[in-house]
Amino acid sequence: MGQENCTSVTEFILLGLSDVPELRVFLPLLFLLIYGVTFLANLGMIALIRVSSRLHTPMYFFLSHLSFVDFCCSTTIVPKMLYNVLNKETTISFLGCMIQFYLFCAFAITDLLLLAVMAYDRFLAICNPLLYMVSMSQKLRMLLVSGCYLCATVCSLTHLCLALEIPSYSSNVINHFFCDLPPLLSLACSDVTMNELLLYIVATFNEVITIMIILTSYLFIVITILRMRSAEGRCKAFSTCASHLTAIVVFHGTVLFTYCQPGSGNSVDTDKVASVFYTVVIPMLNPLIYSLRNKDVKEALRKVLDSKMFS
Repeated sequence: MGQENCTSVTEFILLGLSDVPELRVFLPLLFLLIYGVTFLANLGMIALIRVSSRLHTPMYFFLSHLSFVDFCCSTTIVPKMLYNVLNKETTISFLGCMIQFYLFCAFAITDLLLLAVMAYDRFLAICNPLLYMVSMSQKLRMLLVSGCYLCATVCSLTHLCLALEIPSYSSNVINHFFCDLPPLLSLACSDVTMNELLLYIVATFNEVITIMIILTSYLFIVITILRMRSAEGRCKAFSTCASHLTAIVVFHGTVLFTYCQPGSGNSVDTDKVASVFYTVVIPMLNPLIYSLRNKDVKEALRKVLDSKMFS
């Protein structure tokens, strides 16, 4: 790339999702509604798990962390996007852009790893129920969750440090609605082959490892369920796993589509749509999936509401 138009930048301009006038009014209202649901559903799930003794199990311990990460991931992106639209402002400072990218990356990777940990938890609960509470001890739960956060932090810091090494950009206009790494790298004047290669390797490695854990866990789970003599037991086991599998398919599908292919195989608009799913839609869907399809959560919520009404 020619260096004559290259310069260091102090701020970036985010073009947003669409330049269609009608959508510029409709989309912010839609995202405000979605973020409101995300805010209430995820924080509500965390509060419910905390106050209900019925939900003081390893599965819901992990679910509370998933809700926290989903809330943080959405909060990293949506409020800034809504602020820009409402104030007719499209700029974000260089520091703000780097912080937003780092936080989003950290929370997204943590989400990915937590889903794998939850699959392992289901494996222990269904395949070895008698020793489940002993195997999934509080110490192991804390180690697994801490490992998720630590691994995500290391991966995100690695991407951030390499991004900060980029000396100049051909433009400060990012054709996206938040500071994601691929559109940022496309503006770099220097050679970013190492950045792109590392992005592909880290995303693919995380995907392969987590998918292997998930597939192996559910293979043993399915074998165990099919061996159950009780039809009610099989139905309950499948129902418990259905929510988790739904969340896995939606999240992993969008991540694989966006990041796990070398080069920029997708159009900008296609990447934007995929990004909307894992930054805006999925953080809203996860608590709804786990609450609407989970008898324990619905029963705990009913008891909490009844106790508040008659207290």
